[in-house]
Amino acid sequence: MKVLNKDELQVAEGVLLKRLPKSYKIYGFLYGINRNKPNTLEVVVDKWPDFEVIICRPDPQNKRALEFMKKVSLYSTDEGVLRKVLRQEDAMDWSAYFLVGGFDFSYAPMLKEVSSERQVNNRDYTLCRLLYLPDVSYLNTPAIDSELQSRFSSLSLSDVDLINKTWKFGGNKQGYNNIRNLISNFPSCCIVDVQGQPVAWMLVYDYCAMGLLYTLPEHRQKGYAKVLVSTMAKKLHAEGYPVYCFIEKNNAVSYKLFKDMGFTEDASYRAAWFEFNF
Repeated sequence: MKVLNKDELQVAEGVLLKRLPKSYKIYGFLYGINRNKPNTLEVVVDKWPDFEVIICRPDPQNKRALEFMKKVSLYSTDEGVLRKVLRQEDAMDWSAYFLVGGFDFSYAPMLKEVSSERQVNNRDYTLCRLLYLPDVSYLNTPAIDSELQSRFSSLSLSDVDLINKTWKFGGNKQGYNNIRNLISNFPSCCIVDVQGQPVAWMLVYDYCAMGLLYTLPEHRQKGYAKVLVSTMAKKLHAEGYPVYCFIEKNNAVSYKLFKDMGFTEDASYRAAWFEFNF
């Protein structure tokens, strides 16, 4: 495996851009890294420059990596090559808990096979649809009156605890650290009440996907989600970010929302998250 340096990461980003939509998650990571967003990753490939496998994994030399859940992301153009890579001793650390996130679900049987060979247990964490906005002209923009517009803001670090408590995958110290990092370094938007407290919000993950969309129960049915998605999509597009998201397979409400807003789906593709050594 080869660890990519700064210049090579720039080249790899360009390669992955041509392989969208299936490469979105790794592309998003590299997009952030190449624009000096803080990260705790190292990026490795099977060969260079014509790589068929690229993996983002925790950097063992980065002390901050311990503050976050141990996550791995991978993308490959060839399942056979990926299987061979994962069987190598230096591809991933199979000795402790980790989460492989956003990989092509068609690789699930192979991942289970390789983990079984290593006597490492595994289980499904979640399965998602990938939706993306090819161009901002596809976006269906809702009307926003001046009163609502005046209540738009960005999230601050004082909001971390609230978001961590309401996030499905949060509620713990690692969730808190993750949200703090996202608010500090990536775009966010929210709608506040008359006291200036967030009642609905959306963030961007460190792999540049839109996420953590949430409205407090007492403020629902007001169209806030549509406004947040539209606002964030325009902001990301204007700043050059990719505009995409993962929607959990059974989340019909969010799926309909993004489809109605003009997002596109590759119906043949599903992104999976698996836990190992849990």
